[in-house]
Amino acid sequence: MPITVALDQNADEPRPFVERARPTHPSLLDTEHRVAELYHIVNVPTLIWIDARGVIVRPQDNQFGSDVFTQFHGKASGPYLELVRAWVRDGSGALAPDEVRRYQQLPSAESQLARAERALAWELQRAGRSEAAARHFARAGELAPRDWTIRRGSLPIQGKNPFGPDFFELARQGGAEFPMDEVTPTRVAPRAKL
Repeated sequence: MPITVALDQNADEPRPFVERARPTHPSLLDTEHRVAELYHIVNVPTLIWIDARGVIVRPQDNQFGSDVFTQFHGKASGPYLELVRAWVRDGSGALAPDEVRRYQQLPSAESQLARAERALAWELQRAGRSEAAARHFARAGELAPRDWTIRRGSLPIQGKNPFGPDFFELARQGGAEFPMDEVTPTRVAPRAKL
């Protein structure tokens, strides 16, 4: 059964998207980004296949459930959704444990420090210490420049539009890289120019 987890500050942020999608599976909210930390999620959407035994059988993969933004990211949803259907149907598509380890992205010392800086920044922001928070948000971004759960995820906390100019500047710099892209070829066109 799929489970979706939104990494947002409060339920009002993902609510319109969840209501529009009308999912038939659990949709959860992670305001503290614990799931991102536990599974080293560096971008959304990230999909991880976990079997009925609780074992990861496909690690972090950046795929999409629709083609709404295909022009921007260049990935078609159809091939990936067919992989998911086949896994549910007959178990195909799951990777062997050694392949999971090969493609799984594990946190580096810098990325762990970046997440600590982001957590500190978030607490400072909540305490009304925006200036101090901004320094720690910036440091987190320096330590993990391709971690969009830190960089883009910090924008709304700072009162910035996560789809505004700051987002497009991040996109211009390049986003997270996913080793699973070589296992799940869904690219259909080059990225749109920003």
